[in-house]
Amino acid sequence: MCHPSWGRALAAAQHLNDLARLRRVRDRIDREYAQPLDVEALARGVHMSAGHLSRQFRLAYGESPYSYLMTRRIERAAALLRRGDLSVTEVCFAVGCSSLGTFSTRFTELVGVPPSAYRRSATGAAAGMPPCLAKQVTKPVRNREAPVAEPQIA
Repeated sequence: MCHPSWGRALAAAQHLNDLARLRRVRDRIDREYAQPLDVEALARGVHMSAGHLSRQFRLAYGESPYSYLMTRRIERAAALLRRGDLSVTEVCFAVGCSSLGTFSTRFTELVGVPPSAYRRSATGAAAGMPPCLAKQVTKPVRNREAPVAEPQIA
């Protein structure tokens, strides 16, 4: 019969192995955000089922792999829109989105304004600002947390 601590040690080792695989998935999303990625392909890359990857990723990082991917794409899109030399449609496809509607909806959820309005207001706004500071100041908010104007009570 196995000693009870062996089972705990085995479970702990498996948990660490899963965390390492989740970091590889997150790193791949960070590197290849503009490529056509889906949960099934990401899961195959780390020898997990799509369902298991989604559950474990959410537990580890607080959001689904798809949500994380879209946040990376919107962050990059915001940087491209600030440059001002690409249209919203060009930016949408440059960051790996295949649907302008989905891109615009997610951008608005994360940033708080539609990409066209962001492009108009942000072009040149970060000019002269160090890139590391511009990235921090303009970083999208995750999971529909963009500030919404409070209704004014007269």
